[in-house]
Amino acid sequence: MAEKFYITTPIYYPSDRLHIGHSYTTVAADALARYHRRLGHDTWFLTGTDEHGQKIERRAQEAGKEPQQFVDEIVASIKDLWKALHISYDDFIRTTEPRHEKAVQAIFTRLYEQGDIYKSEYEGWYCTPCETFWVESKLKEGKYCPDCGRPVERMREESYKFRLSKYADRLLKHIEEHPDFIQPESRRNEMIAFIRQGLEDLSVSRTAVRWGIPVPFDPAHTIYVWIDALSNYVTALGYGSQDDSLYRRYWPADLHLVGKEIVRFHTIIWPIILLALGEPLPKQVFGHGWLLFGTAGEKMSKSKGNVVDPLVLIDRYGVDAVRYYLLREVPFGADGTYTEDALVLRTNVDLANDLGNLLNRTVAMIDRFAGGKVPDPAGGDDGVLREAVAEALAGMRENMDRLLISDALASLWKVVGRANKYIDEQAPWNLARDPGKQDRLGAVLYSLAETLRVLAVALTPFLVETPEKIWDQLGLDPSGVRTEPWDEATRWGGLRPGTAVRRGDPLFPRIEAERAEAPGDGEPAGTAEVPEGVALIDYADFQKLDLRVARVLSAEPVPKTDKLLRLELDVGGEPRQIVSGIAEHYRPEELVGRLIVIVANLRPRKLRGVESHGMLLAASTENGELSLVTLDRPLPSGSRVR
Repeated sequence: MAEKFYITTPIYYPSDRLHIGHSYTTVAADALARYHRRLGHDTWFLTGTDEHGQKIERRAQEAGKEPQQFVDEIVASIKDLWKALHISYDDFIRTTEPRHEKAVQAIFTRLYEQGDIYKSEYEGWYCTPCETFWVESKLKEGKYCPDCGRPVERMREESYKFRLSKYADRLLKHIEEHPDFIQPESRRNEMIAFIRQGLEDLSVSRTAVRWGIPVPFDPAHTIYVWIDALSNYVTALGYGSQDDSLYRRYWPADLHLVGKEIVRFHTIIWPIILLALGEPLPKQVFGHGWLLFGTAGEKMSKSKGNVVDPLVLIDRYGVDAVRYYLLREVPFGADGTYTEDALVLRTNVDLANDLGNLLNRTVAMIDRFAGGKVPDPAGGDDGVLREAVAEALAGMRENMDRLLISDALASLWKVVGRANKYIDEQAPWNLARDPGKQDRLGAVLYSLAETLRVLAVALTPFLVETPEKIWDQLGLDPSGVRTEPWDEATRWGGLRPGTAVRRGDPLFPRIEAERAEAPGDGEPAGTAEVPEGVALIDYADFQKLDLRVARVLSAEPVPKTDKLLRLELDVGGEPRQIVSGIAEHYRPEELVGRLIVIVANLRPRKLRGVESHGMLLAASTENGELSLVTLDRPLPSGSRVR
């Protein structure tokens, strides 16, 4: 029987606009669900919406709509966002669904009949946005909510209460005996301290709110959020229904993934409800940090005007760039910071330059040096990349099992960097010119292609379009990257020699800045000191230059000239020929293998009948000395000079 994995995100409160912070939680849960499915585990991924309560009731009234119509429209937009992010949930539970409402009424009735819920009266301070009652001692100075900082209201009404205090000792014992139940450890310590301060019985019904599930034996009351919303994790599985097969198959949950602001509800109230029902507790509740906004690290909120729309980012940068940024940038469990500059940097460096350039160079070299077909590694595999891939896969799995998603991606990017370095070390362009090294050339090119094949499989939990594109350019059936069994798909040697590669578009076109921000309110910074006769240019003019790193593959004199050399260059896997007047300063043989800088977007021209595509950059003195612009450390050919 396959190992099972049941993961949940919190059910989101219908908001006019879900921001990038909400997407962070759900994308992380999706990556974990995809990972476990890819390993062959029997996986169930639940998300949804919490749709009852006074806040919804008031907002619907302000919008001139019935509450159900109001939430239906918002839920449709939430589902559209999850579709755009390729969220692979197995079920989407809405607390307004009959299957949920019926089960919640049964849970409430059972707890009442066994004496764990009793009728009383509640008087206290209530925060409508958080849907939370507070005793006065817990409020911030000035009568403000300790969670969200908004003003609270004084409320007094008849209410049913749940005997939370009755189960405090049992819950504390469970937490102490199961150290992984609440993670990370900092959240666990907070909850232990909270319980030891003493738990008060919890108000679990309202008479002032009509938009909710009626208490079945007392319709003047509606069931409050704690029993309503939190029960979704079992009602979605059919708990208490005629068909509870999913509940018996997947409960207890392996992971409740929640934001740190709702850890208390999921690690104290929800487990105590389960203890009262006699049901198993979830195996782990993980409270991750917030995705904060900007360099100031503010929490995103509509009122602050710093909400970032993920749909806009997807449209601008692509879904995989957004998913990669969310998963790679934030250490899981800690707070992270969102800036668009960081997203662009991750996309340009990690995705475009590192991963995209590796695929482009590899396919281009197979096309040029092996007739467009994956060569037979007859020369023997030196094991460098094979060992790097094995180490990366092991690191990825270890980190994913520990919920360290960012570290898992970092493990995979180590092999991306190693493969790019391997190209520079092995110099396939030199091997191609030596008839005695064709077997070695084949082994090098095969190792690079096989690295990309396995890497694409390893990326399937995180990226939703890129793995298929990699397999397609390697000449493989793109659908297989997600369907072939994990052990088989990641076993070295799966790429068949003779497979015809298919050169395609860049995986991630580099994102260029549209403009440079000048100091002040968009005004020029002033006039710089420049030599006489040299004109100042705008930054936009400089941006027109495409400066690239190029590796010299060969060099030879142009016949019937003393000054011109014809150079064959590798520019990110693309062959390039440039004619340059440097023959008086460099011998052809001393140029081969050098990394130089070229202007790559000059219109082609002919020099002495030989076509030249670009210009080398060089510095010169008044007495005629000349030196090519080179690099002080190796970078992949094709890298952009900025």
